[in-house]
Amino acid sequence: MAAVLGRLCRTGVLAPNSGVSLHQIANLSTRAGFSRSRKVIYTAFGVLTGGAAGLLVALEQSVQASGNDLKPPHNTWPHSGTFASLDHASLRRGYEVYKQVCAACHSMRYIAYRNLIGVTHTEAEAKAEAEEIQVRDGPDDQGNYFMRPGKLSDYFPNPYPNEEAARAANNGAYPPDMSYICSARHGGEDYIFALLTGYVDAPAGVVLREGQYYNPYFAGGAISMAQALYNEVIEYSDGTPATASQLAKDVSAFLRWTSEPEHDQRKKMALKALMMFSFLFAVSFYIKKHKWAPLKSRKIAFKPPSPK
Repeated sequence: MAAVLGRLCRTGVLAPNSGVSLHQIANLSTRAGFSRSRKVIYTAFGVLTGGAAGLLVALEQSVQASGNDLKPPHNTWPHSGTFASLDHASLRRGYEVYKQVCAACHSMRYIAYRNLIGVTHTEAEAKAEAEEIQVRDGPDDQGNYFMRPGKLSDYFPNPYPNEEAARAANNGAYPPDMSYICSARHGGEDYIFALLTGYVDAPAGVVLREGQYYNPYFAGGAISMAQALYNEVIEYSDGTPATASQLAKDVSAFLRWTSEPEHDQRKKMALKALMMFSFLFAVSFYIKKHKWAPLKSRKIAFKPPSPK
C-alpha cells in the first residue's frame, strides 16, 4: 500500500487539480499487467489439471475393482494409532512363527540378528539365536572355506541355495523374500493376515492345477503355497494359546516391523517435533502480535502542500 501511494505521489496523481482520470490511476496498479487472456489460460490449466487428477483416481479405482480377488478387511492393530507403537510381545511371538513355520520356504535376507536387539530379544538372546545357524565363511590360511556358528552381524539364512532350487522345491513357484513384504503389498499387514487365514475350497467352475490351492485374497485366487497355520501348529514360549488367528496376527505384526524397523522411532520423533513446533508457533504468534500490531494498525495520510 505504501509503495503504491509513493508511486501516486511521484506521478502527481494526488496533486490538486491534476486532472488525472480514474483510468490512468488504474493503470498504475500492480495488477494492470494481469490480462484477461492470461486469466483464461490459468483457469483452463487449473480445470484440466483437476480433471486429469480425477481421471487418474477413477482409473485406479476401476482397475482395483475389476480384479476377482477380495480386498482384505481393515483390522484394528495396536500400532494403528498416530503415535501408537508396535506390540513387542507380539513381535517376539511373530518371530517364533517365522522361525518355526515361514523360514522353511521364505527368506529374510535384509534382516540381521542384531536388528532383534531391543525389539524382540536381549543381546544375549539374539546372540544365542544367531549361534543356532551355521554360516559358510572363509577362506582360511589354507584357502579353504569352513562352517562357523552365526554371529549378530549375520543375516537370516536363506532356505535355498539359489532361485532354481527354490522353484524346484515349490512346483515352479518362487517364494518371495519376506523382509519388506508388508510394504510391497496393498493392504500391508491386513493383506498378510487375510491371506494366511483365507484358505477355502475352490468354488464351482474354478479349476486348480496340481499343487495349487484356492485363496480369494490372492491375485487370481490360485496360490501355490499351502495353508501353513493351524491351531497349535507351534507352541509359544510365553504360553499364549497358539490359535491360527493368533499365529497370523503375530507374524503379520512381525512382518510390519521388518518392513519398517524405524516405525517406533519415527513416531517418537513425530511426537517430539509436534511438541517443539507447537511451542515455537505459540512464541511466534505472540511476537508477531507484539511487534507487528502497531505497524499493521497505523494510518498513512497524504497532506498536499499548501499553495504558495
